[in-house]
Amino acid sequence: MLIDSHCHINFPELAENLESILCSMEENQVVAALCVGVNLEDFPQVRRLAESHPKIYASVGVHPDYEVGEPTVDELVKLADHPRVVAIGETGLDYFRLKGDLDWQRTRFRNHIRAAREAGKPLIIHTREAASDTLRIMKEEAAEGVGGVMHCFTESLEVAREAMAMNFHISFSGIVTFKSALALKAVAKEVPLERMLIETDSPYLAPIPHRGKINQPAYVRHVAEEIASLKGIAFDEVAKATTENCVRLFGLDIASIPSPPGASGETESHRVWRGCR
Repeated sequence: MLIDSHCHINFPELAENLESILCSMEENQVVAALCVGVNLEDFPQVRRLAESHPKIYASVGVHPDYEVGEPTVDELVKLADHPRVVAIGETGLDYFRLKGDLDWQRTRFRNHIRAAREAGKPLIIHTREAASDTLRIMKEEAAEGVGGVMHCFTESLEVAREAMAMNFHISFSGIVTFKSALALKAVAKEVPLERMLIETDSPYLAPIPHRGKINQPAYVRHVAEEIASLKGIAFDEVAKATTENCVRLFGLDIASIPSPPGASGETESHRVWRGCR
């Protein structure tokens, strides 16, 4: 079994082909996917997907790239109070896309951490060219109290170790399969399986052999295969560890996910799966 710990299947590139996306997940033994919120305007759509499909979970947050009205701590806590909303984020800092006075990003990040602590739910953290400030704010706001994941990790091993020391997991995306990603491959070799997650960040960053195409949760299998190759271990070992880590971190109830067609107690989800054959 595999879990895609970070995707955006509510984005138009994937939402218009949702049944096909779900079928591909089943064919590749991807038992669940976490659809990550990036703004509050689209959050109801993200939540509806999680409510409608037992393989999909949701998070709530505002991405650091979005220069929009700031979510309050109370607002985030209220929206996170839902059984299918398992995390706060995507949050963090991004000094690559935006320049100038970014105090608002840092304030937003602090609010997300405070909301996560109040809600008792883990954080999904994005950091790009901002590792030092990201780690500093995590420490100052006691983010280790809830833990979480450094998503789509592309930083150094030192940054990974500091994050892991604060109760965070390290998540690798399709970038780790790129031939040019030699430094990231070296980091992946060193991050212990018990602190690792895998993701697609779809519809972006499709792994080899699908690079340049629209990414989807089923392709998380290629990330797991690359990790197994880098570490010189069996694919099943990577799949088992990363799935267990994801279930434990986000409190996922994958036992409640319906079996494929043919099992007793057919549900609407079974009827969707019937179309996969």
